[in-house]
Amino acid sequence: MYKLAHDLGYQCLLAGNAAEGLRLATEFSPDAILLDIGLPDVSGMTVLQKLKRNPDTRHIPVHIISAADRMETALQMGAVGYAVKPTTRESLQQMFEKIEEKLTSKMKRVLLVEDDALQRESIRHLIGEEDIEITAVETGAEAMELLRNTIFDCMIIDLKLPDMQGNDLLRRMSSETICSFPPVIVYTGRNLTRDEEHELLKYSRSIIIKGARSPERLLDEVTLFLHKVESDLSADRQNMLRTVRSRDSAIEGRRILLVDDDVRNIFALTGALEQKGATVVIARDGFEAVEKVNSVADIDLVLMDIMMPGMDGLEATRRIRSDARFQKLPIIAITAKAMKDDQEQCLKAGASDYLAKPIDIDRLYSLLRVWIPNMERI
Repeated sequence: MYKLAHDLGYQCLLAGNAAEGLRLATEFSPDAILLDIGLPDVSGMTVLQKLKRNPDTRHIPVHIISAADRMETALQMGAVGYAVKPTTRESLQQMFEKIEEKLTSKMKRVLLVEDDALQRESIRHLIGEEDIEITAVETGAEAMELLRNTIFDCMIIDLKLPDMQGNDLLRRMSSETICSFPPVIVYTGRNLTRDEEHELLKYSRSIIIKGARSPERLLDEVTLFLHKVESDLSADRQNMLRTVRSRDSAIEGRRILLVDDDVRNIFALTGALEQKGATVVIARDGFEAVEKVNSVADIDLVLMDIMMPGMDGLEATRRIRSDARFQKLPIIAITAKAMKDDQEQCLKAGASDYLAKPIDIDRLYSLLRVWIPNMERI
């Protein structure tokens, strides 16, 4: 990659781990970042999350290159693209072309699909800037006609349209020929079931339920997917973004299954999770973990200790993953030590990520924000 970048006329900074990568990104503010997931100190997903939560680095396009296929989560978090190793020189060259396109495009195009005139005007006022061109339509059919001929940088849709449901529009976008499938933000007044949420997240990067605090969240998501430099925004908009990030909406109201046989760990982690507004369900071994996943409705994430008597966390993770219903349920493995073979075993068993003891609570919160499904509940 370094040689190809030089061949294409780019200058490069190299980092061999997450800490060095974050330091270089903050110090030099590069034009773009190529990021691996399997880093030796922490997961690249955590690096992506930190880059996108930092106002000084949030606008930098990040393209993932990894042996692990976690494309859906990475794109929801703001990555511009995802390549699965091994890659060819041709595919890497296409990656650079995609990044170059993001860097050279001065005008950002947003497609707004909303049948309510007041809502359309409100959203225009909220996100409108000199370098943002907003095309607003009322129906799914109008949106499809535009998508066949125009590339948009971001798309905002309501689910209740006059001619079709928003999820039907998304399915048509995925099955019919369009110029490009843009990052989609679902902005709706409907309360969704968990099945509807999972279905929508196949196609959309974010779901926001309209309410008193939703405009700030919408502005936050649009600036993320348009790679806007926050310091260029007005003072009022910067204040709105600071307000929305002061809440931990990713964790608040979520149901987390904690699997651990050590009462001290249970007490400490339950306190930390409840402090952020999560509901904690306890399981004390692997057998109980499998039973809880099957019997407790709407578990958003599992914290799975690996070293337990009876059935250990690896076997419990395998059994949970063997059920098709739980293929995408985030499972974070808690390991006794940060050894690379332990991490690889956890991922091989089906864990989404791993966390080494003793647990750093800030890192725990960071992983939860990465892996809990990206939906704002208001």
